[in-house]
Amino acid sequence: MPKAILSVHDKTGLVEFARGLQALDWTLIASGGTAKLLRENNIPVTEVAEYTGSPVILGGRVKTLHPAIHGGLLARSGESDLGELKKLGWDYIDLVACNLYPFQQTVAKPGVTLAEAIENIDIGGMTLIRAAAKNHQRVILCCDPGDYPAVLAALRAGTVDEAARRKLAVKGFGLTAGYDAAIDAYLAGDEAPLRIFAPLQQKLRYGENPHQTASIYTYKPGAGPLGGKVLQGKELSYTNLLDMDAAWQAAVSFERPTVAIVKHVSPSGIASADALPDAFRRALASDPVSAYGGVVAANRQVDEATVRVMGNLFIECIIAPGFSAAAREELAKRKNCRLLEMPDTVIEPKFEFRSVTRGVLMQDSDFGDPAGTPEWKVVSQRAPTAEELSDLRFAWKACQFVRSNAIVFAHSDATVGIGGGQPNRVDCVRIAAQRAGERAQGAVMASDAFFPFPDSVQVAAEAGITAAVHPGGSVRDAEAIAAADAAGMAMVVTGVRHFKH
Repeated sequence: MPKAILSVHDKTGLVEFARGLQALDWTLIASGGTAKLLRENNIPVTEVAEYTGSPVILGGRVKTLHPAIHGGLLARSGESDLGELKKLGWDYIDLVACNLYPFQQTVAKPGVTLAEAIENIDIGGMTLIRAAAKNHQRVILCCDPGDYPAVLAALRAGTVDEAARRKLAVKGFGLTAGYDAAIDAYLAGDEAPLRIFAPLQQKLRYGENPHQTASIYTYKPGAGPLGGKVLQGKELSYTNLLDMDAAWQAAVSFERPTVAIVKHVSPSGIASADALPDAFRRALASDPVSAYGGVVAANRQVDEATVRVMGNLFIECIIAPGFSAAAREELAKRKNCRLLEMPDTVIEPKFEFRSVTRGVLMQDSDFGDPAGTPEWKVVSQRAPTAEELSDLRFAWKACQFVRSNAIVFAHSDATVGIGGGQPNRVDCVRIAAQRAGERAQGAVMASDAFFPFPDSVQVAAEAGITAAVHPGGSVRDAEAIAAADAAGMAMVVTGVRHFKH
């Protein structure tokens, strides 16, 4: 009769799994809390202490760490190892269902103490998982409750084949590696080496170019690209994912219904409105030429009205927290348009990486002006009007998603001209002015960093800009302010920079 040892902190699906094993005539061995739950559900079980003949000691720190358990797990197939076990009165253990104390969740809680963290370092569970994974040629490992149904189905059909056991073992080693890395990071603090646990989500068709291979990895196993769900369209590409991520971060940073259109990882238009169709229409108007073949992100459910205002514009991808049934029906006609439905409007993670030669750069994500930032300071002779101030706040937020040297012209909660990614700031102002044309008249300007010379302010004033916001801090700030005053332009400084290289 095959034997299984069950020792789980997360008891999701455990009763059904144990009942399924019992129906297949498995003998069940379980640690304290797990055994208690099974008995409450009338499932026959032998407690670990009863099986090993050794009591639980040290307040529960030692339960499964016993040669009767680990000998039964690590014994290889064949008469030699089995004979040795039998002489000791033990037997094979053929399956392990185990998951770990929630160390990561514990240390993420505010005010957690070192003692609390230490007590949530799992030892016995880690050893069970590693032993089962090492001997996966004979032993089945279930360290993820999501695997219970498939394992039961395979056992009912006859057996869990070697390929499946190996896959389960790899998952186990990945779990223990990530768990140890989290402990190391917590205890080492700022001195911890960088260890990234990100399982492969899928291999992509290619990278930025067809001769480059590419893959996407995820911090949340089981989730789709960016944590969302692909609803239609061909497979997402490397560049699709970069553009969708940039568009999503921009759209969900605004509170009102907002649409961001992105091309080559920089917005061509961002707009907020009372209704999503109006937001799309105004975001498109910012730069309709660049929007062709772009990615659209919305921070509200996309409805049929929004799809209709898209007209026949070629759109590579649309990312949103939902799509109405009518919108789905309309979008199904766009065979090559990918749809990605997001589970929420959260931006994650709180850090970002960039690869460099022989290394990796890591920094905190830029979520806008940090808490406690001083109020904006008016530095010009003329203060902005209430309308200008509202436009400046919109432009300032939109500017954070444009490649530096970022310049955004905006009016009435919509960009009208965007310039970025150039080696000098005044060229970005010229690009924004060219994109805006007559719409620059009465619009405002945001700059992600200070004006190193007054020329950017002068070019903006000539285009019709009436107010500007920038971080300030240049040795030539006085010259930029003088240029603003000469043009009758209002100017405010934020004291915060938002470079996006």
